[in-house]
Amino acid sequence: MGKVADSTNQNQGFKMILKMKHSNHQAFAAIKTLLPVLVLCFIQSFGQDTLVANNMLMFQRSVGGWSKHYGEKAVDYKRIYTPDEKAAIIDEASRNDATIDNGATSKEIRYLLKAYKLTNNKIYLSAAENGIRYLLKAQYPNGGWPQFFPDTSSYRNEITYNDNAMVNALNILYDIVLRENDMEVVDAAFVSPSADAVERGVQCILKTQVIIKGKRTAWCAQYNCRTLQPAKARAYELPSLSGMESVGIVDFLMKQPHPSELVKQAVNSAVEWFEASKIPGYKYIDVPDSTLPKKRDRVLLPDSSGVVWARFYDIETNQPFFSGRDGVKKKAVTEIEYERRVGYQWYGTWPKDLLEKTYPKWKANNS
Repeated sequence: MGKVADSTNQNQGFKMILKMKHSNHQAFAAIKTLLPVLVLCFIQSFGQDTLVANNMLMFQRSVGGWSKHYGEKAVDYKRIYTPDEKAAIIDEASRNDATIDNGATSKEIRYLLKAYKLTNNKIYLSAAENGIRYLLKAQYPNGGWPQFFPDTSSYRNEITYNDNAMVNALNILYDIVLRENDMEVVDAAFVSPSADAVERGVQCILKTQVIIKGKRTAWCAQYNCRTLQPAKARAYELPSLSGMESVGIVDFLMKQPHPSELVKQAVNSAVEWFEASKIPGYKYIDVPDSTLPKKRDRVLLPDSSGVVWARFYDIETNQPFFSGRDGVKKKAVTEIEYERRVGYQWYGTWPKDLLEKTYPKWKANNS
């Protein structure tokens, strides 16, 4: 929920209480002294929560989802908008720019349900349920989700794993089926269609796992919605095997109870691909450089204890590649333009926790 406005005072207060050596009298005196500060912090936090929730109501599109932009920038739900701005935003409710990209729609649904549980304001619950209806309506019969709906022009109609878009939608629907993570408050009528959507989503995931020479590997960030073949999105997002998006997909598959043999095969094969595709002995960091526009560069440096994965691997060779806004594959991140070099995550440690923690536990229960 919202960030507590005066967290410094609150933290200091808690520390003072913890320092009291088992003295009830001292602890009571400290609490009595600090109670006004703690109450003020709660009120300020509560106010921030409702500001964010009310802004989410204002930005919701009539189709039920949310846009990721206000103007040319990401929506700022913590902002206090002027009356004229509010009127203009409400007038845009019928726009067709609702999306699941960059966490849009998923984060609003989850936040509004928390706000409902905190305030018992049924307007928040109603808006979240409309968001759930949007997710159910946007799903293709083949189980995938487009990046945007109802605007399916250009690459917006592609089945989109990029930035965990489809997995975020699936996780919400899966939580509805299980009635957990705040989804227990939504109408029980959502359970059956959500279960069906999750099942179709899993089947889409299995059908889109890239198979090379008879062996399952990883996933592309986006797929043609009809052929289910890897597809290009933006100029620098070419068909590939993704070292990032594949992690979220595997995490979701591992949540499935009583996984089928095909799901087990998909998970195990993807983990084998992660192991085969890791790049040991390096780290990917920002370094200061006063000669550059943003006074920094983003580089791959030797590090004997480090291990990274590339964002994109060539489907045929499994070699990392990089591309700028010209859409041309390059072998090194240093070969693409500065703006894209520092404006995108070309390497990361995304599979690390999966390989070291969640997969071994899952494997022990699903051998």
